[in-house]
Amino acid sequence: MIKLLNRASKTKRSLGMMYIDENGNVTQRKIRVVEVRVNHVLAYCYNRKQVRSFKKDGVLSVYPYKERTGVAVNG
Repeated sequence: MIKLLNRASKTKRSLGMMYIDENGNVTQRKIRVVEVRVNHVLAYCYNRKQVRSFKKDGVLSVYPYKERTGVAVNG
């Protein structure tokens, strides 16, 4: 996970993240990593439209973000 976060901070690629806050609320977010710190990840959160600080302990997973395409399925 740390390697992916560090790489994303250098390449400016967006990531998907599953995060659990102090109250136990789980959210899925699209982020762009600004800086990886000792206990936190500083990232632009596309959901909140602002830079946020995420505790590393609360990060459940990170993964390369892929935009959804509007592909119609004919059935």
